[in-house]
Amino acid sequence: MVICPHCGKEFDEKAAPKPKRKWYHTNHSIVFLFLLIGPFALPMVWSNPHYKITTKWITTILMLSITMLAVILCIELVKMLIEQIQNLSKMM
Repeated sequence: MVICPHCGKEFDEKAAPKPKRKWYHTNHSIVFLFLLIGPFALPMVWSNPHYKITTKWITTILMLSITMLAVILCIELVKMLIEQIQNLSKMM
C-alpha cells in the first residue's frame, strides 16, 4: 500500500491508472507519419518511450531501405523518361 503525501489516503500501486500515451507516440500516428513524410518520422520512433531499442533499430533500417529503394526507382524512371524524350525528338 502507498500513502498519498497530499491527502494521506492509502491506495494500491497496482490499481493506479497508467498514464495515457501522447498522440504522437501511438502506433497508428507513427505509421501515418511514415506514409506522409517518410524517414522524417524517425525522430518520433526514437522519442517513443514504449518501443524497445531493437524495435527502433528495425524500424529505422526498414524505413531507410524503403527510402533508398524509392530513390533508386525514381532515378531509373527519370532515365527512362529522358530516353523516351530523346527518341521522340529524333522522330520529329
